[in-house]
Amino acid sequence: MSTNAELYEQDFYLWCLETCASLGAGEFDAVDVRHLIEEIRDLGNNVRSALESDLGIVILHLLKWQYQPGDRQDSHSWEDSIVEHRRRLHRLLKKSPSLKAHLTTAVEEEYPSARQRAAAQTRLPRTTFPEACPWTVEQILDNDFFPAL
Repeated sequence: MSTNAELYEQDFYLWCLETCASLGAGEFDAVDVRHLIEEIRDLGNNVRSALESDLGIVILHLLKWQYQPGDRQDSHSWEDSIVEHRRRLHRLLKKSPSLKAHLTTAVEEEYPSARQRAAAQTRLPRTTFPEACPWTVEQILDNDFFPAL
């Protein structure tokens, strides 16, 4: 393992440690810049993906909360999931406030999948669920918002 670039391919964890040590020591010539750029870009994409995933789960469970008929015995687990994923969203947005600019687009992108999953999980026709998300971003993120049953 003679270079930092070779180390990246052989032992990613050690590559991370060595890269941090080199950066911390100001040894910038020892840094594998190409892979470092790639990893930083991936980190940003992972944070955005987490936002989208949590939004999708909140939307899915809000749909099931509002539209699934019956005794709603599952509503407590949906409520718990909604609360948990809202908590994750708030934490993500606190750590990365620039993600707020992506929220509207993320809801628009995640809603069709949440709608499809809600139909599959409830065995209700997809037409049971609105074609466009019936809630605003603010409602989706609001800890006190639950659609009328």
